[in-house]
Amino acid sequence: MTTTLFPDHRPTWQTESHELLRDHARAFFAREVTPRQADWARQGHVDRELWNRAGAAGLLLTDIAEKDGGGGGDFGHEAVVAQELAYAHDSAFGFTVHSTIASHYINAYGTEEQKRRWLPGLASGEKVVAVAMTEPGTGSDLQNVKTTAIRDGDHYVVNGAKTFISNGTHCDLVVIVAKTDPAAGGKGISLLVAEVDNNVAGFSRGAVLEKIGMHGWDTRELFFDDMRVPVENILGEEGSGFAQLMTQLPRERLIIGVAGVAVAEAAVIETIRYVKERDAFGKKLLDFQNTQFVLAECKAEVYAGKALIDDGIRRQIEGTLDAAGASMIKMWATDMQCRVVDKCLQLFGGYGYMMEYPIAQMYAASRVQRIYGGTNEIMKLLVARSL
Repeated sequence: MTTTLFPDHRPTWQTESHELLRDHARAFFAREVTPRQADWARQGHVDRELWNRAGAAGLLLTDIAEKDGGGGGDFGHEAVVAQELAYAHDSAFGFTVHSTIASHYINAYGTEEQKRRWLPGLASGEKVVAVAMTEPGTGSDLQNVKTTAIRDGDHYVVNGAKTFISNGTHCDLVVIVAKTDPAAGGKGISLLVAEVDNNVAGFSRGAVLEKIGMHGWDTRELFFDDMRVPVENILGEEGSGFAQLMTQLPRERLIIGVAGVAVAEAAVIETIRYVKERDAFGKKLLDFQNTQFVLAECKAEVYAGKALIDDGIRRQIEGTLDAAGASMIKMWATDMQCRVVDKCLQLFGGYGYMMEYPIAQMYAASRVQRIYGGTNEIMKLLVARSL
């Protein structure tokens, strides 16, 4: 995958270290990920060994300190791995949830002992982590989660259900959003890390959820029935969970935007390749003015998106990206992603509707980008509060 069809653009945050990681990730995903998409779609999740191989290749937790097992880089390193996954036409590997999102709750709020206990295994791929926020009746309304974690001596007793949980099959650790004080509303939310890799009593995984797209993406329901979690596994103080979520969610929304622009870019490049080869009415599809105009519009939108994303990554590295800025990026980038992929699919004609074609997989996978991480309607509310 190359980006030579787009104007030469070097992000201000990009260094030789980012470029080397990009080249390494591209080669790894071409070998280990792209050829397995159909197999993983049939089985509903990636092979467990992929996590170990990605860890051994140094592709996990790239912006967590080396002393904790990570790569010692910055958010830009996570971004280039996520971009290369999109360029590799992947819709199965839950990298961003594990590496960019969930691990950072532990990194940001864990004690030194907790970080030593969990982060090296996550970096190596020996352990896989999920974050359990969404519930059947709450969606984006995190203040009203119903899962409870009531203290009983040296343990919290957890009861509740979570849905749409990425990495639900392979997860060894789950960062659970729960109410430790149900009467306190949002101020009663805490984050707990449950170690679920040893058949923990009271923990169960539901069936693999059937989705419109991303069929290889490991997504399940999780159930907690009087599951006991040691008090020492809480992240930070009781009642600080909602503030922790609000602090970390901009990071999640930015990486969703990063992936969105990269998927749109991959769609344009794939479509240009196709219309240069496909004949219709005695000439190449690219020779029709409508094809040229559609792709010119898509190319311009993607290029604008790349500039937006690069500014967001720079601000995240500098520590200046705020909730409104991340919300704008997530909202615009994912809306653009869906527009561009839809226009590109149309140029494939009937073949664009066939799942064997990457453009069809991109189309089916793109729609959820406007939903998870907070719906784009919620993003508009967050932006509006900054006006």
